[in-house]
Order: sequence, then structure tokens, then C-alpha cells
Amino acid sequence: MYSVLLAALFAGIVAILVTVAIEKWGGIIGGILGTLPTTIVPATIGMYVEGGSDDLATSMSLIPFWMLLNALFVASWVVYPRMKEGVTLAQMTVVSLGFWSVLAILMTISLTEALNYFSENAVGVAGLVALLGLGIWMTWVPQKAPKGTNSVTVKVLMMRGLAAATAIGIAVQSSSMGQPIIAGLASVFPAIFLTTMVALWMAQGSDVPTGAAGPMMLGGSSVAVYSLIAPWALPEYGIIVGTLICWFSAVVSTSIPAYSYLRWRQSKLIIVNSLDTSHTSIE
Repeated sequence: MYSVLLAALFAGIVAILVTVAIEKWGGIIGGILGTLPTTIVPATIGMYVEGGSDDLATSMSLIPFWMLLNALFVASWVVYPRMKEGVTLAQMTVVSLGFWSVLAILMTISLTEALNYFSENAVGVAGLVALLGLGIWMTWVPQKAPKGTNSVTVKVLMMRGLAAATAIGIAVQSSSMGQPIIAGLASVFPAIFLTTMVALWMAQGSDVPTGAAGPMMLGGSSVAVYSLIAPWALPEYGIIVGTLICWFSAVVSTSIPAYSYLRWRQSKLIIVNSLDTSHTSIE
């Protein structure tokens, strides 16, 4: 029970900090910082302590696909408003959660079946490749990623932390009950993504959260990499050293390259805008 509560508390605190990062530093930096392996850390430790290495391996092998699911959830916040004008926050919330729920059911059925035919590592790597492909595709054409100009209220931040804490608490508790697939799904329930989008939309309007969507999708690959390393690192090196190995490996191999890539693509947007401005001035 203590591991469940500690995991949930840590996740709630981290969740609050992500919104502040996007608000202060803009979509690119905030999006990457917001998707560093954070809530996955207490979830992984809790699953390992409560469920053992076998359940941990099963749960973690599916995390890349669950992160792909969350990336598609975030993508809906960019695509749907472009398809329909005048979308309200309430409509967007219902549509995105409905989209996530349907995909979650379909993916749970498909992945449960896939584990009968393919190894856990093969399933995990396939999910990571799909996630990276989607992230690069969604960020190839750079979007404006402005900083926030207004402050997100303390009440909204606390609600966001509570939502993330609840999701991680359910994940760890599910693992202790012998439900590794449900635990993995619960550990990546889009509490952070949803509350980030809602909180920033309410405080800043739609430009700030949609500007952070692409970086968050690509940055989420670090969580996928963390999940692929954890089933080996934690049993082999223990909780503390194993966690450090997972975290630094994920950040160095994905978060830092993702940030460099996004800055490169953003520089293309700046060049295009400057050329358009020069052309307008000449006319």
C-alpha cells in the first residue's frame, strides 16, 4: 500500500510541474521536459515491487504502444479543430477521450493476442518504431509553439496533479493484483496530456497547447525507451541503480535528439516566415 501511495504522490507532483514548464518555456522545451520519464519511474518501481519481474516485463513491453495511443490522443487536439471550426474546450475534451477509449479497447484486444505469437521485446520495439514514426511525421512541418502569457490557476494545477496521481495509483495497484496489461494501460492513461491541454487551453487559448502537441508526441518516445530497458535493468542492478540506468539512457537516446530535431525544424519555420516578410515588404 505504501508503494502505491508514494508512486501516486510523486506522479501528482510531477504532473503539476509539466504545465508550468510549457507555460514558461513554450511548446518545444516544455513539451520535451513534460515527456521526460517521470511518472513512469514510480509506476515501474511500484509494479516491480508489487508484481515482480515477470509482470513488470509484460507491462513494460506494452508501454510503447500505450504511448503511441497517447500520441494519437494528443494528435486529436491538433487535427480535430482543423476539421471543425469553432470547437469548444468541452467538445474537444469529449472527442479526444472518446477517441482514446475506443483505441484503448482495440489496442488492448490486439496486443493481448499479439503476445501469444510474438516476444515481449518484439512487441515493445514495434511500438517504439511506430511512435517515433508518428512523432516525426507530426512535427516535420513546424508549428508555432508560443509561451503562455497568462497563469494557470492553482486549482487547475492541483486537479491535474490529482488526476495523474490517481492514474498511477491504479496502475501500481493493478500490478499487485496480477493484472499487468491493465496496469500498463493505467500507467499511461492520458491524465498528464489531458490536464495539460485543458489547463493551458483555459488559461492561454488554443495556440499554446496545440503548439506543444507535436513536441509532446515525439518526446513521449523517451518513456517508451525507458520501459524497454526497465525489465532488464531493475532485476539486474536493483531499483536505484537500475532506475538511473533507464532514465539516463532514455534521455540521452531520445529526449536530447528530439529537442535538437525540433529546434532544427523550428529554424525552418523562422526562415520561411522571414522570407515571407521580406517578400511582402518588397511588394
